[in-house]
Amino acid sequence: MKIALACDHGGLNLKREIKKYLEENGYETVDFGTDAYDSCDYPDFALPAAEAVASGKCERGIVVCSTGIGVSIVANKVPGVRCAHCHDTYCAEFTRRHNDANMLALGEKVVGAGYALKIVEAFMHSEFEGGRHQRRVDKITAIEKKYGK
Repeated sequence: MKIALACDHGGLNLKREIKKYLEENGYETVDFGTDAYDSCDYPDFALPAAEAVASGKCERGIVVCSTGIGVSIVANKVPGVRCAHCHDTYCAEFTRRHNDANMLALGEKVVGAGYALKIVEAFMHSEFEGGRHQRRVDKITAIEKKYGK
């Protein structure tokens, strides 16, 4: 499975930890940056990662900034992306199972690296249940189409 990764300067340390974890566990990563601690703008990195997920180039994506909020807002502007901002393993599991989320947003200053990797693990190992949840995801898609996101 190919995973899009992106961060700004506030999420660089955590993105590096996540990338290492994913690659050690057999995932292929596509890193959209940043690779420097210089101040930068998170939309410049989160957007191409989200576009890669929406286009199918990558099956899932993980974006990181200081809080996880900014990168999740950016990712969710791209039609076809359902990016969940998660602080715990329960939410990471159920956003996959019930919402078919295809991107995860994390905050480096909110969650420690050890727990963040557990959140990533829960996100990566959970699958969409379909059934009644598909009806809800379809409604999200209809809203997206209506407003041209």
